[in-house]
Amino acid sequence: MTATSPPIDITVYGRNAFDERIEAATGGPLRAATIQTVQVNIGLMCNLACHHCHVSSSPSRTEEMSWQTMQQVLDAARRAGAATLDITGGAPEMHPHFRRFVDAGLALGMNVMVRTNLTIMLEDGYEDMPDFFAQRGVHLVASLPCYMPVNVDKQRGRHVFRDSVEVIHRLNAVGYGRDEDKPLDLVYNPLGPSLPPAQGKLEDAYREALWNEHRIRFNRLLTITNIPIGRFQHDLQRDGQAEQYQQLLRESFNSATIDGLMCRHQLHVGYDGTIYDCDFNYALDLPVNGPRRHIRDFDPASHTRRWIATGEHCFACTAGCGSSCGGALT
Repeated sequence: MTATSPPIDITVYGRNAFDERIEAATGGPLRAATIQTVQVNIGLMCNLACHHCHVSSSPSRTEEMSWQTMQQVLDAARRAGAATLDITGGAPEMHPHFRRFVDAGLALGMNVMVRTNLTIMLEDGYEDMPDFFAQRGVHLVASLPCYMPVNVDKQRGRHVFRDSVEVIHRLNAVGYGRDEDKPLDLVYNPLGPSLPPAQGKLEDAYREALWNEHRIRFNRLLTITNIPIGRFQHDLQRDGQAEQYQQLLRESFNSATIDGLMCRHQLHVGYDGTIYDCDFNYALDLPVNGPRRHIRDFDPASHTRRWIATGEHCFACTAGCGSSCGGALT
């Protein structure tokens, strides 16, 4: 945090403004409900360095999860009865044990989801990834923050839209976006400090534009609100918009989103095995409450009852139609 950065109001064992809003709406603190998904950040290396990346991934990052920790994650997911293994990064495909980890998750009978930036599949050594994914029916969630090239390239880098379209063509060719057992979801996030539009209407616009202009198909569009942390928060501060955006999130609080908040139904495991309530808390180094903070010490019963660690950034997930790794909540 820089000297001019406004402090982030985070309370792990006490109350903050978000906790107070939750208690006013529900009569109590925000607590976990189930563990349906185990989300895993297996490393921070990426072939891109996107402006909105809340974990600040880039080609220069070297942090990665060990195979031993991966095995602990799989064991924890099995004992928790989680249905989905959600693999993210960085570009998770760049991890040396990525393919082995995918196969191990599938061997447990889990739905394996991979969050991909698409463009990695054009890099040397990764060109066969569409076939790898298709043969296993891996659920792909791909970032494509607009259907217009200029907006995507502004946020993610030069020619990223062009390369993303090329990869989606390759994925369509092996059944993604067409076959029921090969789902391809796209992710939208706003270019600046605003809330996403209605997910259904934007999905229709995406579907029409991407088919008419590029003849590509996908299954669903997921809208995600930009969280005021990481590179995005730095941009807000540089442009003098940080407090204005935070106020928008506070004023847009929607109590109907609370039941579906992703932190209530998942765990997030960082590359070093530390457990978090979500990947945004991971980016802030805000681990779960309680003494069992590493995946090797995971206890399903205590983690299902946990009091969720929150802060001002959590207003982003309850703003408007809500936001989660699975898109809008209402």
